[in-house]
Amino acid sequence: MPGFEIFGDEEKKEVTDVLETGVLFRYGFEGTRNGHFKALEFEKKLCEITHAKYSHLCSSGTAALSISLAACGIGAGDEVIVPPFTFVATFEAIINAGAIPVFGEIDETLCLNPDKLEDIITSKTKAVVPVHMCGAMARIDEIKDVCTKKGLILIEDACQSLGATYQKKAIGTFGLAGCFSFDSVKTVTCGEGGGLITDSKTVYEKADQFADHGHDHLGGPDRGADDHPIIGTNFRISELNAAVGLAQLNKLDQILDIQKKNKHAIKDAMADLPEVGFRYLPDAKGDSATFLSFFLPTEARTRQVAKNLADNKVGCAYWYDNNWHYYKKWHHLKEMKRSAKLCVELADDLPDYKNLVLEDSDNIMKKTLSMQIMLSWTQEDIENRIQAIIKSFKG
Repeated sequence: MPGFEIFGDEEKKEVTDVLETGVLFRYGFEGTRNGHFKALEFEKKLCEITHAKYSHLCSSGTAALSISLAACGIGAGDEVIVPPFTFVATFEAIINAGAIPVFGEIDETLCLNPDKLEDIITSKTKAVVPVHMCGAMARIDEIKDVCTKKGLILIEDACQSLGATYQKKAIGTFGLAGCFSFDSVKTVTCGEGGGLITDSKTVYEKADQFADHGHDHLGGPDRGADDHPIIGTNFRISELNAAVGLAQLNKLDQILDIQKKNKHAIKDAMADLPEVGFRYLPDAKGDSATFLSFFLPTEARTRQVAKNLADNKVGCAYWYDNNWHYYKKWHHLKEMKRSAKLCVELADDLPDYKNLVLEDSDNIMKKTLSMQIMLSWTQEDIENRIQAIIKSFKG
């Protein structure tokens, strides 16, 4: 999966362009940058790929989430529905916005279950942030229908699913904003980076401003001539990171082709294993194929197979025990451990995270394993992996 597996001359060329000018800042310096605007080029390419009207490249996927929440007007006291299976950045961004994360159940897509959303919507609910986990999509059309019916803002966390589509429409384009991560282990990497897309000019302008201390970027060559319509922060990306990402983004089709080929080989070989059921994909053709996720009959059997796979050097993620991606281990959230108080901590009706129980999600995650699909696998690697998998299921 990680784009760094296919670093080559393309990345070196883009980085060299930047280093030769000495301009690492993404704005201004038109006289010395020799026409190189790598962040801007990346944004144009991301719009081309996703067919979104606007995009903004920033410093991380976490930054993209924070920017999107701010640009969409999510703030103090607003409840935001999220899944319990995600990276911690999703709820961190919500809390840092002063809003309140409310956790909904997942289904066998490993994403938010739209059938259970209305059960947890209250008068304070402002938005829903479904997370398209492990390379594939949630039931995003149904989630969008609920948001439309209830007048809620939909923001997609697609940080793990660049290149995924649903019914030929890019994941990230169903909501008011969609967020991506381009960190060191993502499908496309900037080293560190993130981005958001939107079809709303208003959301884009606010995002562009918020990510750069409120600058409206209308002052021309004189950055000091910019106005500051809103208070912002610094989530800028450097031109060096953008340069790496630009070269990577131009390889996205190649990356997706390799991932799909490798995943299909493994999945086809596992299809006849009687214990295995595969993650539900609302649109299998739109899977970006970064992970192969599958279910086993019981928690005990899942743990045993996970151990066997690790012993045979084909380890899989057992998310139920994971410190970063499942709510059971988010002790810092349960105890609201922060370096400074926020208004969200003072809310009278803050959810009881310490005693949070999500039975549907637990029943799914206890029996789920996910295998990361690598770009660097040779045909021999795949054949050896298949044999090791089959061996692991015999134990």
